[in-house]
Amino acid sequence: MKKIIISLLFTIFVIFSNGQVTIAEPDFIGETVVVKKDKTSQLLEKQTIKIKTKAGAGVYIFGVGKIKSKINVTGCCSSVRLTAGEPITLIIKAVDNLTDPMSIISIFKFEKTKKERKAEISSTGTFEGDSQNNLNIVSFTASKYGKNSYLIKIDTPVAGEFGIIVKNPNVLNNANTIVACYGVD
Repeated sequence: MKKIIISLLFTIFVIFSNGQVTIAEPDFIGETVVVKKDKTSQLLEKQTIKIKTKAGAGVYIFGVGKIKSKINVTGCCSSVRLTAGEPITLIIKAVDNLTDPMSIISIFKFEKTKKERKAEISSTGTFEGDSQNNLNIVSFTASKYGKNSYLIKIDTPVAGEFGIIVKNPNVLNNANTIVACYGVD
C-alpha cells in the first residue's frame, strides 16, 4: 500500500510539474543568467564599465566636429559562450517586474578589439545640438518571471560580443554601472 501511495504521489508531481525545471531568480538586481538546453542556468560574466569620451581634432582646432562617448569593458571576449542561430533565454533580475522591460533593460552588441569591448552610447555634433543614442540594440521579447525578474528571449542571435545593462528606474544616477556580458559564436 505504501509503494502505491508513493508511486501515485510521484505521478501527480510529474503531471503537475510537466517535466519542467524551475530556475531560481538571480540573487542581485542587474544579474543575468542564461537558461541552458538542459534547464540549468549559468550566471553571465559581470564587468564594471568605463565611459570614455573623445572629441575629433576639429572640435579642438575649429570648434566644429563630433564628440563621442563609449562604454568600454576590459578583455576582448566574454567567458560565457553561446551558439549563433539557437534562441537565447535569459532571466534578468530587476528592482521589480512592474516596469516595461524595454525601458530599463538594454541588450547591445559590442565592437571587439584585442584588449577590450566597446559600444558607442552617444554622439553629439556641434551643429546637431541633440545627442544621439548609438547603441547597437538587440531586440527581444520579455515576460514577468518570479517575483522581481524578467524572462527574456532573443530568437535569432548573431555572432559577436554582447552586453546587458539593467537601469534602476528609482535611481537618477546609475554610476558604477555593471554590465552582464556574453559572446555568441
